[in-house]
Amino acid sequence: MKPATYEFLRQRFSAYYNGDVQGAGAVYIPEALTEREWGFIFFSSGAKAAGMRRHLSFSSPEEVHTYLKTMTPAHVYYSTAYYARPGAGQMSDKGWLGADLIFDLDADHIVRGPYDVMLARVKEELFKLIDMLTAELGFSERDLRINFSGGRGYHIHIPTLAVRGWDSAERRELVNYVSGTGLSAESMLAGPTRGKGWQKRYRAALLAELDRIAALDSEAQTGYLTGLKGVSDKFAAGFLKNLDATRTTAAAIPERLLENKVIRAIANPENKPFQDQVLSQAAQADEPVTTDIKRLIRHPGSLHGGSGMRVTPLEISDLAAFDPLIDAVVFGERQVTVECSFPLSMPILGNRYDLTAGSNTVPEALAVFLCCRGIAEIGGV
Repeated sequence: MKPATYEFLRQRFSAYYNGDVQGAGAVYIPEALTEREWGFIFFSSGAKAAGMRRHLSFSSPEEVHTYLKTMTPAHVYYSTAYYARPGAGQMSDKGWLGADLIFDLDADHIVRGPYDVMLARVKEELFKLIDMLTAELGFSERDLRINFSGGRGYHIHIPTLAVRGWDSAERRELVNYVSGTGLSAESMLAGPTRGKGWQKRYRAALLAELDRIAALDSEAQTGYLTGLKGVSDKFAAGFLKNLDATRTTAAAIPERLLENKVIRAIANPENKPFQDQVLSQAAQADEPVTTDIKRLIRHPGSLHGGSGMRVTPLEISDLAAFDPLIDAVVFGERQVTVECSFPLSMPILGNRYDLTAGSNTVPEALAVFLCCRGIAEIGGV
């Protein structure tokens, strides 16, 4: 990052934390503030990236706000864990007291593409996850604290006392459930179909895979099936001859499919096309984040140093209408000249900007985003 870009970002982030721009002052203070560890990453000028400064603690909201105003961090984190001594320099000395349950949905782990497309796709996963947590896993909507991460995804915090003492293994069971990890055809196809849960989703995934096979041409159908472990040309031909009847069985009497050798080969966990169908039914949460009982998470109300957007707390009722590229943007339309490394098209604040490699004049909000992402440097200097 060039010195001019470094100064530009520091000034804009400082203006936010000092209350001089939209949304300023709305920095969340977590429950049990004095039991939380804090960590910060700062902007750096030149090629060397800044490391994290952590093992900090605060005794009051005023101390938090003063630190943000005077230090101007690029990234702000606080611990999902509660500690007896959060400021201790060694993790073993902190005295772990429990941790909030966290789910992290990151578009980068789900889909690649334009930024706005990734944001739309990860919101679909968020709705699936909320539905599983509330309709199947016993949490109420009021238990969930939802935040747009300021980057490419969403965090769900569950700070209830009932889960605070869970260890990593117990948390792993939950994230494995929402992500559909470890499912077997025997458990998912046996018995009557329930109205919700993984049995219903698994059967829907299998039916979708059979529909996909039916839509292929005959050569592709045979090639796919004979490429499965243990499926000969003879078995593939017989399966394809009865495919329509098998699809009907899958919808009406799925347990009978367990007798079918080809179905078992299709449902093998190593068969990627079918596993992709299962994955489409899952909520693709990041397992290491949920299982880490000493995690640092982005602080709601802070700015994301990789985008300049606000880590935004959200009510479930507001999610459908929430547009991160409008509602999480805190900087305005003052014109700024930037030097872009490559051409790109980017929507922000309700408009789309088609930028060329080299000099472009853009709204400040877009300039902050591009500079934070390392796509551009401040121009004209």
